[in-house]
Amino acid sequence: MLIALTTTFAFLGGLGATEAILIFCAIVFLFGAKKIPELAKGLGKGIREFKDASKEIKDNFNESIQENNSTKPSTQA
Repeated sequence: MLIALTTTFAFLGGLGATEAILIFCAIVFLFGAKKIPELAKGLGKGIREFKDASKEIKDNFNESIQENNSTKPSTQA
C-alpha cells in the first residue's frame, strides 16, 4: 500500500507516503468527506472545459492555416 501511494504521488517531487496521508487527512478535515466529491466533480468539469476550449482554438487555428494555403495563388513559373 505504501509503495502504491509513493508511486502515485511521485510526480510531486519525492512526496512520501506519510506526507501524502497527512495531506489527505488535512483535506478531509478542512472540507469534510461529503464535500470532496463535489470539489472533484467541479475540478473535472473545469478541466474538461479547458480541454474543449483549447481543442477548439487549435482546430480554428489549423482551419485558418488550411484556408490561407488554399486561397493563395500558386506562384509556379
